[in-house]
Amino acid sequence: MASPRATRSTPPPTGTRPARAADLEAGYANLSSRPWHVLLFLLPLIAAYEVGLILYLSGAKGVGDISARTILRGLFDAFGPSSLHLPAIVLLVVLLLWHLIERGSWRVRPAVLGLMWLESFVWALPLLVLGAVVMSRPVGQPMAMADGTAALAQLPWQAKLTVSIGAGLYEELVFRLVLITLIHLVIVDFLRLQSQAGYIVGAVVSAVLFALYHNVQHPGGGADMRLLAFYSIAGLYFAFLFAWRGFGIVVAAHAIYDAIVLLSVRSN
Repeated sequence: MASPRATRSTPPPTGTRPARAADLEAGYANLSSRPWHVLLFLLPLIAAYEVGLILYLSGAKGVGDISARTILRGLFDAFGPSSLHLPAIVLLVVLLLWHLIERGSWRVRPAVLGLMWLESFVWALPLLVLGAVVMSRPVGQPMAMADGTAALAQLPWQAKLTVSIGAGLYEELVFRLVLITLIHLVIVDFLRLQSQAGYIVGAVVSAVLFALYHNVQHPGGGADMRLLAFYSIAGLYFAFLFAWRGFGIVVAAHAIYDAIVLLSVRSN
């Protein structure tokens, strides 16, 4: 006769439960970082940028596509004119495949999406404080900009908003989702180090590259150390936010910060 211990049904460990069951039981903190709600949350931003790119940026003097997005477009040049929208399509496909691999629930919770916007706004506020502290004044140069404020200051508010959305989407895609994920993969899966080490190394490397990606040249020559410090600290902040709260929140927080700064810039 088999012992009671051998015949008793034992539930699987939490980490091995199907994602669908986990989704049904999860609260806001979990659902807001899962790919299905992240996809739904970012879909309006992706659409707004693609439309704004055509209507407000394509003919804007001195202002082009977001640099991080241009890097992605370079990978798709063989597709010709259709490559204009391929970065957005790739982003949507990645999130959808991630959701399918997890076999998560397709249930939509509007309250989660609403709270994600509120949370993203809250997370954007420390960046404004950081800019005031590090720069000793409100930051006049947004994350999205690499070519100076002069051209951006002349843009209509719709174009400024488009630039802000694009920076949030594609800078976070390149520097956080792709770069940190790849570094974490190498550190943990190949070097067999702890997951925490993977995130720390990924955060530092992504923050350094994020700072160097921006224009930190001082008008008088050399590097503006305060601006370099600001972008470096902001890069670490975004890396922390990505690791703790997920891709959707960090994208929106980045875009909201840029929008607040850019919309406050006035032409002379």
